[in-house]
Amino acid sequence: MKIVVTGSLGNVSKPLSEKLIDKGHEVIIVSSTPERQSAIEALGAEAAIGSVDDVAFLTETFRGADVVYLMEPPIDFFDHKADLDTHWTNVAKSYKIAVQQVGATKVIHLSSVGAHTDKGNTLFAIHYKEEQILRELPDSVSIKHMRPVGFYTNAARFFYSIKEQGAILANYDGNSIHPWVSPLDIADAIVEEIELPFQGRTFRYIASEELSGNQIAEILGEALGKPGVKWRQISDEDLVNGMVSTGMSPVVAKGFAEMQSFQGSGRLYEDYYRHKPVLGKIKFKDFAKEFAKVYHL
Repeated sequence: MKIVVTGSLGNVSKPLSEKLIDKGHEVIIVSSTPERQSAIEALGAEAAIGSVDDVAFLTETFRGADVVYLMEPPIDFFDHKADLDTHWTNVAKSYKIAVQQVGATKVIHLSSVGAHTDKGNTLFAIHYKEEQILRELPDSVSIKHMRPVGFYTNAARFFYSIKEQGAILANYDGNSIHPWVSPLDIADAIVEEIELPFQGRTFRYIASEELSGNQIAEILGEALGKPGVKWRQISDEDLVNGMVSTGMSPVVAKGFAEMQSFQGSGRLYEDYYRHKPVLGKIKFKDFAKEFAKVYHL
């Protein structure tokens, strides 16, 4: 099959593309960075260099594809002028127009846990909005919304507090258990869904392991050679101030604090547990080894 993959060589898109190429599919990788072209071609994929805000570019790139994989690219959380909501919803609208113009009928969309509702989920409401935008496409377009939980790679935000305070700081209890996921397991799930029949509008949650904050701290501490690392609950205000002190946009920092509060309450995962997936094969201890390599650079 001819498959278009957005997301350049990111945490999910790169392993996804590699797996698809290994299976013999023709892969076109979309990237906004011309310098990535040689690396994309080295994988055995075709590079499509352009902006996901450019409907004409997307339309030309999607033309003739059997499956289109869509993800909204991240923004710089340290850019104080960045508007996450506007950026991601505009990209979703561009995707919708391009898919409709070329008559594509099979779409895989990288969404998120929390996308089942726009009530009380702060930053996750953006994913709800993205799904609704794509659902405006004609019924002839089958869409599979992939809803991963928190990425293992998000643990990179713990670097600073571990180095400075020997602790992971969050505004929810370290005893509460939450699901986490490896980008590699997300890629595996997407490959599986691409090769399964498409029919209507569906969603699938993706997770690798369910762990408490205290378990996360213990695993990371062991991998780092710092067995004293603890999970420390702090106030919303202290969490926001700490993120802002590192240069993060105050708006984004406030959103993250609200998101963690929603997560800590358990409400974020209500729909996840109603449709709980089979857990993936990559465990947090596997990821912690890579975390440690980066930490000690």
